[in-house]
Amino acid sequence: MNILDKIIAFKKTEVAERSSIVPVKLLEKSIYFESAVVSMKDYISDPEKTGIIAEFKRKSPSKGDINPSASVETTSIGYMQAGASALSILTDQEFFGGKNEDLVTARRFNFCPLLRKDFIIEEYQIIEAKSIGADCILLIAAALEPARLKELAKFAKSLGLEVLMEVHDGEELALSVNEYLDLVGVNNRSLKTFDVSLQTSYDLVDRIPNEFVKISESGISRPDTLVSLKQVGFEGFLIGENFMKSSRPHQAAYNFMNEYRELLGAAMGQTTEK
Repeated sequence: MNILDKIIAFKKTEVAERSSIVPVKLLEKSIYFESAVVSMKDYISDPEKTGIIAEFKRKSPSKGDINPSASVETTSIGYMQAGASALSILTDQEFFGGKNEDLVTARRFNFCPLLRKDFIIEEYQIIEAKSIGADCILLIAAALEPARLKELAKFAKSLGLEVLMEVHDGEELALSVNEYLDLVGVNNRSLKTFDVSLQTSYDLVDRIPNEFVKISESGISRPDTLVSLKQVGFEGFLIGENFMKSSRPHQAAYNFMNEYRELLGAAMGQTTEK
């Protein structure tokens, strides 16, 4: 079994246990359940914003502990003050050290789109996402059959949530793209081997239909990489570990985003001159 197989096997047990303890009717009583979502698609597409989805995660299967004592409140507020367009909050505890309360905390202190970053395999998790204040959910093509992914995306849309589908190669993209998606992300890190290659994004960008907001995810550590990715058609960039490995993630994000703005401004100026 690769790590993705292990995570999905664990999720099946976890969701069964959680749904038996906290029924859907209770989730639907949440103060967030009837709230309108903040559109991640709109925020990422806004040319006045950076397009950066700044991620909060304490650990990962590939890196182990990254920043186990980081504060959700301090980091999420700092990310937004630095200029992030949206936040990604890990809610998986077993493998990434997150929890639902992290997203609830981020929601309390930030009026911006929140992505619930988890391994969603059941409708229950989507209802749960809405109940804790998420605006967008992640559906991973490598973890779901195309027909099942489409069912879950349609269900999320029925609750008003937006959907980010994550792919790792052209086959996943071709098989799983459907009309219920809002954003399509290319994960440059293989969930099976953890190898990282930005070439994955460059190879797939033109194969993603233009009706979807295009996101490049993982392995982004330099501001000039964002400029290159933006020039080929990506509007959004999910960055987590690069910020979280700092003792002050929000400060790392601030420095990164300032440099990105300067580089992007210079690149656009050169394009205009040509």
